[in-house]
Amino acid sequence: MALKKFNFNVNYTENYSRVGLIETSRGNINTPAFMPVGTQATIKGAFINDILKTGSEIILSNTYHLMIRPGTDRIKAVGGLHEFMNCSLPILTDSGGFQVMSLSKLNKIDREKGAIFQSHIDGKKFILSPEESIRIQKSLNSDIVMVMDECPKKSTDYQKIKKSMELSIEWAERSKNAFGLNPHKALFGIVQGGLFDDLRNKSLKALIDIDFDGYAIGGLAVGDTQDEMFKVLDNLKENMPKDKPRYLMGVGTPSDILGAVKRGVDMFDCVLPTRSGRTGLAFTWNGRVQIRNSKNQNDNSPLDPSVTKFDLNKYSKNYLNHLFNTNEMLASMILTLNNINFYQELMHEIRENIKKGSFEQFHNKYFNLL
Repeated sequence: MALKKFNFNVNYTENYSRVGLIETSRGNINTPAFMPVGTQATIKGAFINDILKTGSEIILSNTYHLMIRPGTDRIKAVGGLHEFMNCSLPILTDSGGFQVMSLSKLNKIDREKGAIFQSHIDGKKFILSPEESIRIQKSLNSDIVMVMDECPKKSTDYQKIKKSMELSIEWAERSKNAFGLNPHKALFGIVQGGLFDDLRNKSLKALIDIDFDGYAIGGLAVGDTQDEMFKVLDNLKENMPKDKPRYLMGVGTPSDILGAVKRGVDMFDCVLPTRSGRTGLAFTWNGRVQIRNSKNQNDNSPLDPSVTKFDLNKYSKNYLNHLFNTNEMLASMILTLNNINFYQELMHEIRENIKKGSFEQFHNKYFNLL
């Protein structure tokens, strides 16, 4: 059977908000979409079949982590990441730029060689160039590949951010050359430029000239406020290509997502639902629940009585409080599944409200509650 070409169409709009469909050879993705993060070839604390049942249609995995452990060769030898982790869903892999900044001991950024850094696990030295990042992602056989960029920490130093943005443009062009031609997979460019409007638009224009299958907004969720993030998106929303997916990297909270969808974003990823699930924070339609709080010790109601998937409404807050306070691993598993399921319900309701032309009201109702 012939592989399906990567394709994207916008089917409904409400102001800047969009409902679209990404078509890949492994399945379709309804947008706006949230991608659970499978950092090390697993969504922590959840079976992949349960992730499927939440309505997730794509997941994200991390080049940086997988190149360090278990190494690309082990994954390539079994046919790629889908086979390695028993995942039938499309997979997006990031390029490693963010983790180089946030996790590793960075020795230096070399314009030609790339990022020279030491592993945060054992100190082993790595060199990650744009070409090497693309080679690794092609070996992982992911469906959406990200260009290698430099992701700087938040800074008010204009010249520093300008220099970093210009380097990311060079690396984006090198990434595209290394990617080559493959109509069955997608390569996304990454808009950088910090909190500076002119640098963001210069970055976007250069990436459009290079021509990518989708455009990500990177360099946010690195210490900026929500208002600062929304200002960046407001600055870009008129100029982002209308016929390509728009991906806000590493974001975020339910209100982050609502605000970004309002500004035209189509794709999201964040570790928040899984990380929060492991630490006792549950997301529900009635707001957040800190399950460790003593007030839950005698509360025999479920987190959300309306959720019937996985029998999540059969576990009381009382019971979950007990599990967390005795460090039982089932506690993290239940809350992780609850949170991913909630995020997918949120995305479904966002799409349905855009289709009906009622997203603005939906946004206003839930923005401060969730």
